[in-house]
Amino acid sequence: MKKLAISLLLLAALGGKVRADEGMWLPIFAEKYNLKAMQAKGFKLSAQDIYNENQNSLKEAVVIFGRGCTGEIISKNGLVITNHHCGFDNIQKHSSVEHDYLKDGFWAYTAEQELPNPGLSVKILVRMKDVTSEALQGVNGQMSESERQNIIRKNSKAIVAEAKKGNGYLASVEAMFYGNQYILFVYEEYKDVRLVGAPPSAIGKFGGDTDNWMWPRHTGDFSMFRIYADKNNHPADYSPNNVPYTPKRSLKVSLKGIKENDFTLVYGYPGRTQEYLPASSVQLITEVSNPNKIRLRTKRLDIQNAEMVKDPAVRIKYAAKNAYIANAWKKWQGELKGLIRLRAVEKKKEFEATFTTWAKNIGNADYASVIEKLDANNEASNQLTVAKDFQAEALYAIEAVRFASSFDSLVVYSKAKNADAAKISKQIDKLKDIAEPYFKDYFMPIDQKTFVAMMEEFDANVPSQFMPAQVQSLKAKYKGFAAMAAKVYAKSVFTDKARFDAFVNGYTANQYKKVEADPLYMLVMSVRDMYKDAVDVPLAQLRNEQDLLLRTYMKGQMEYQPNKVFYPDANSTLRISYGKVEGYKPVDAVKYEYQSTIEGIMQKDNPNIYDYDVPTKLHELYAKKDYGRYAVNGTIPVAFTASNHTTGGNSGSPVLDGDGNLIGVNFDRCWEGTMSDIMYDPDQCRNIILDIRYAMFLIDKYAGAKRLVDEIDVVE
Repeated sequence: MKKLAISLLLLAALGGKVRADEGMWLPIFAEKYNLKAMQAKGFKLSAQDIYNENQNSLKEAVVIFGRGCTGEIISKNGLVITNHHCGFDNIQKHSSVEHDYLKDGFWAYTAEQELPNPGLSVKILVRMKDVTSEALQGVNGQMSESERQNIIRKNSKAIVAEAKKGNGYLASVEAMFYGNQYILFVYEEYKDVRLVGAPPSAIGKFGGDTDNWMWPRHTGDFSMFRIYADKNNHPADYSPNNVPYTPKRSLKVSLKGIKENDFTLVYGYPGRTQEYLPASSVQLITEVSNPNKIRLRTKRLDIQNAEMVKDPAVRIKYAAKNAYIANAWKKWQGELKGLIRLRAVEKKKEFEATFTTWAKNIGNADYASVIEKLDANNEASNQLTVAKDFQAEALYAIEAVRFASSFDSLVVYSKAKNADAAKISKQIDKLKDIAEPYFKDYFMPIDQKTFVAMMEEFDANVPSQFMPAQVQSLKAKYKGFAAMAAKVYAKSVFTDKARFDAFVNGYTANQYKKVEADPLYMLVMSVRDMYKDAVDVPLAQLRNEQDLLLRTYMKGQMEYQPNKVFYPDANSTLRISYGKVEGYKPVDAVKYEYQSTIEGIMQKDNPNIYDYDVPTKLHELYAKKDYGRYAVNGTIPVAFTASNHTTGGNSGSPVLDGDGNLIGVNFDRCWEGTMSDIMYDPDQCRNIILDIRYAMFLIDKYAGAKRLVDEIDVVE
């Protein structure tokens, strides 16, 4: 038995080293964990150049853009570049049939033309700090999980309060390794962010959903914004008196180009990964959750696409929504395929078997039983997960149903014994605010067809114990969901702006009964009310239990593999990942090169397909080979691939060379490698990057935005 234990430890030690390209690393630990490997690949700067709390470093030029992307500052006047798909919502909000910035693009040729974007902000990291000892102060092994979490919350609240004292900063304490480590993040938020430039969708979204997640790629996926501040360079709400922000650090743009095996550094805010999940969790994803969600989104996209091709106004209304739905839909398909190809479940089970044997050999009962407990937890979660997925992906996919749910507070206030007129009036104003963007981008025929498709799926697949009686009674009353939709959508206040306006403008407290009698409201509230106790509470308990078990499992893995350097899962906090420029082989006998060019755009050109209709101006530049200083061997480079480990949230991240200069803007991953959120494959996981030379060519030669080119610090 002793020999077996020793051999298992040796196996762990030999197999434990993380491949250099894998991982999303906290920059404060770059010198300890990453610098030597980075320098061996071609990085020429120091760890202090990456992150320095007291002096300017690269972190000052990297921003959280909006609510889920990264951006980078590329001029001393606060100019930010990010992805076109990151700026898409704001471009759409400024668009109309008369001024279709999605179709035609937008360029501010003067400062006065730059467009404000209410609700859009960027956050710049001030500092991060390991506060594990402070967060866990007072925690001991004898207390319950509830007691432990209460103490951590209390400690974290005090840490955040101290970090924010007298400075107006935002701060949060984030758990790493399922609560084995805690890091403080402090940010400064700028709320006046203006649209400066964006190519037309025929460039910025070239290839559409067909090319999304795919390589070779030819998408000019970028947009440009500017941060504004008050006259003292401090954050401020929008004001015409604000001035361009002066950053502590901006990135230099390199036109030197790239070649195979060049070093690449991605610096950004990756969203979420789950690299350390047990096999049973991966099985739940691959066999239950992903297949259901893929099928539901396929039906929604088919309905939307059929209507969008008929009418430009509908296309504009649903452009952002359609792109959002399609993005995860296609990613889940690639993820599913990749996990099956890698035998992810089988490999994790093999690891778990050796881990459990090791735990038993060292006499650690917690480690020895943790896999069995995780498996039981996932088994108990199975049907609850199905119910929750169908609530989110079917019921709440119906726009009018989701809108109806926002009337709950109005009903509650109106039914109160002594109805408060002021509260009711305030809630009516809130509903009007919600209704404005809702109806602006609403097309009833799409939603009505979606209702029928999603309710039929909900009815057929939700386990009977989680099916509210109200759903069945409404189905029976109208003799099916198609007939129900035809009658309800013709009368509901949730499906027509004129009916909504008439209702809220003449609203009195006793009219809450009309809301309660609306079948759309009845549906969403019956599910919500039932799920509160039947689904949400037990599922939350199971997930809390799983978090505790994963913390134990994570700690055990670190002890089992003492020679492995672990990186924490992504959680929308600042990370670095490093790799090199390289292509890959997706299948047998096929090899993808690392660089795409403008020739590929012209080869894909098809005026009859919206996503492949190359703009006339780009055709003209191509015909004349009018590429200016951005030409390389008679062509224009468009995109390239590298082996950096990235995920959602890295959209818009700067891709830097060994000198810390900007060579590209990260915008996607190769479809064959999208399982990297759960299992990284060094042979096929590639990030897709907009070559900065193509962006500069478009800004300069296509848009003629000389004032923007002039303010960017270029290295040639």
